[in-house]
Amino acid sequence: MDIIGIGCYYHDSSACLIRNGKLIAAAQEERFSRKKHDLGFPTKAIEYCLKEGKTNMGKVDYVAFYEKPFLKFERLLYQFIETFPKSYSAFVQSLPPWLSERLLIKSVVQDMGFKGKMLFPEHHLSHAASSFLVSPFKSAAIFTVDGVGEWSTTTLGKGYDNEIKILKEIQFPHSLGLLYSAVTAYLGFRVNNSEYKVMGLAPYGKPKYVDKFRKVIDIKEDGSFALDMDYFTYHYKMSMPSNKFVDLFGEQRQNDGPITQYHKDLAMSLQKITEEAVFNSLNYLHGITGEENLCMAGGVALNSVANGKIIRNTPFKNVWIQPAAGDAGGSVGAAYYVYNSVLGNKRNFVFNDAFLGPGYSDKQIESFLKKEKINYTKFKSRQGLLKTSADMLVDEKVIGWFQGRMEWGPRALGARSILASPLRSEMKNVLNLKVKHREYFRPFAPVICDTDVETFFESDKPLPAPAYYMQMVWPIKKDKRKLVPAVTHVDGSGRLQVIRRNQNSLYYDVIKEFGKRTKVPILVNTSYNIRGEPIVCTPEQGYVCMMGTGIDAMVAGSFLVERDKNLRDAWDSENKAKAFGN
Repeated sequence: MDIIGIGCYYHDSSACLIRNGKLIAAAQEERFSRKKHDLGFPTKAIEYCLKEGKTNMGKVDYVAFYEKPFLKFERLLYQFIETFPKSYSAFVQSLPPWLSERLLIKSVVQDMGFKGKMLFPEHHLSHAASSFLVSPFKSAAIFTVDGVGEWSTTTLGKGYDNEIKILKEIQFPHSLGLLYSAVTAYLGFRVNNSEYKVMGLAPYGKPKYVDKFRKVIDIKEDGSFALDMDYFTYHYKMSMPSNKFVDLFGEQRQNDGPITQYHKDLAMSLQKITEEAVFNSLNYLHGITGEENLCMAGGVALNSVANGKIIRNTPFKNVWIQPAAGDAGGSVGAAYYVYNSVLGNKRNFVFNDAFLGPGYSDKQIESFLKKEKINYTKFKSRQGLLKTSADMLVDEKVIGWFQGRMEWGPRALGARSILASPLRSEMKNVLNLKVKHREYFRPFAPVICDTDVETFFESDKPLPAPAYYMQMVWPIKKDKRKLVPAVTHVDGSGRLQVIRRNQNSLYYDVIKEFGKRTKVPILVNTSYNIRGEPIVCTPEQGYVCMMGTGIDAMVAGSFLVERDKNLRDAWDSENKAKAFGN
């Protein structure tokens, strides 16, 4: 039985293919379209999944869409009518895409040759399923929290075997995700794109304004919360903070304005009130379920700072968050909800491997290099690749690491990564200014092997699964921080990725090889892209990214390509457009 899962039309469109309960392929549309957070119908992602599964839409049994479009449209109409005439402009802007595509999703899928049945789980059920139904737990409490689905913004539930039951929900317009996004907009960053920047900025500040946020959000004893909607406009305008919000917090920062200490303190205050609300809900959820296991999903579940504190601030003992916890993961959740909960099939899959995207063989990589007449060296052995890579990293070279199938989710996990040495603080500036072209305050993540975590980090025990997908921030031990300044954030923490050898042996071994030379088995791991662009997908994109940045070399499959300064200018815009498909 083949099921295609689809999520689209809001942000981070994606598709997946599951076959007889096993996840065969999953990818975000942005990796193919090269549009960051692409919200369009995921045609190319679906085509990739079908190709990986060696099938076509005519042979697919079910298509699962990650929410109910008509129910969501009903909510939009309700909120616009309730706030009319203030909502007139937003209504006029919002209506055309609904009438031209979003309500016609079934016909779009049928136009691809699909002849089976299409099902529409609710948005937060898709989130819940994306975590629980692929988790290692037979039973668990389930917490989903994001901006908004159809009506729900937060749900508290329980999963047992292949069933999911929602016990409590919080509905629009009261939303932790939209609160976080409103402050993101107030701080001059892009909504649905830069919330993680606010999270990264927070440690530079102090929680001086938590009491002001208590005027905005009321956190209740029953695990719920409510926003004072006088502080917001998102329920009737294409904007977020209101004049009253500005009266309370001061003039809104423009996107090109300076970042002051006030902005940093505000970011930290937002982070603290968000954590308070999350932990309050989780403690209530534990009380009504009695479960030791917790599954989480939704955009707020990508807040790795809060995630790293769950075990210490709630009674839960085990936590599971899948790599694409935000809307991208909804396609996987919808597919598994149909397979397990609707069709009643037994669960037979546990998510242990995020490498679900396209991969490229040595033959394909070499064909590209030869075609473009690019100088390269082919490693004669695996050990030669490891030795050369470790030597370059010790010499403080920056490596584009292009290996195997592309990662699922927003974070690089060792397939499309940029690797560097963490031993000198200057590496942060090199990566931010010369490679990533991004803000100075953005931290870099350490990657460490599972056998070394306890030596360097104040980690939870046993290691929670989300740590393997860069979903948790933990303190670096005080006596180790000076050893790894490039990955030690201003508050002494690190958003680490833990790697097991059976997940990615080459990645694991290059970290160990670096550790043999330096006594520090840790590398900087950041996504293989520059600011504003999705993570690279193809060898061509990896090469273009290297040539346009301060990356010194690309290790792609069994090949080493070093950046040739003389050729850099020759790699013109025409070739770049060809590689990135725009």
